[in-house]
Amino acid sequence: MEQNHHDMKNNNMIRFVQSLVLLPFVTTVPVGNIAKTNTIETPLTISIQKLNTNPFGLIAFNQAEIKEDVIDQEEVILAQKAKAIDDYFEERDMPLAGYGRKMVVEAEKNDLDWRLLAAISVRESTGGKFACKKVKFSAFGWGSCKINFDSYDHSIEVVARNLGGNNPKTERYYGDKTTYQILRTYNPAHIVLKYPEQVIKIMNDIGPEDFEKKELALNS
Repeated sequence: MEQNHHDMKNNNMIRFVQSLVLLPFVTTVPVGNIAKTNTIETPLTISIQKLNTNPFGLIAFNQAEIKEDVIDQEEVILAQKAKAIDDYFEERDMPLAGYGRKMVVEAEKNDLDWRLLAAISVRESTGGKFACKKVKFSAFGWGSCKINFDSYDHSIEVVARNLGGNNPKTERYYGDKTTYQILRTYNPAHIVLKYPEQVIKIMNDIGPEDFEKKELALNS
């Protein structure tokens, strides 16, 4: 009895999905006084019936496949951005080579241009070559070489969070600003006149801002 109930439930679900996606095509042909019904079955209808599969499971599986494809594409682009930064550092023998992925992840997490942290580190310390000596792991000039960090990963997280306007203590300086405005605040004109222009030039040397469109154009 329980098995029959289970089969009936599956059959009802299949018929419901079929009616939504127009899987079967039903025609009624009069034969004398008797109306004869013909059903033209599509390949998907036959597959569902043969496999006795819950059609909702099939739909969910297709959606999962699409989501997985999107995630895979995002991961590929992230890896390519990280490589662009690491290649820039490696070609110039800069100690921060290998931190490209961390910089991209933290930048995008805080709605920053993916190249910004790398470019600031180049402008401030030549990618870690001339990091602040009085404090540890300070390659960004953050806090005028007066703040220690636990690691370069930690320093990247702190700088990204502040520049993204996500630290309540510094939000009034960096929140809701363009990249140029962020850089102008980071180093005002009376300290370094062309600071934003200098950093943006480095950013452009690393790669294009709209990296996704460039990759799509190359792969099309």
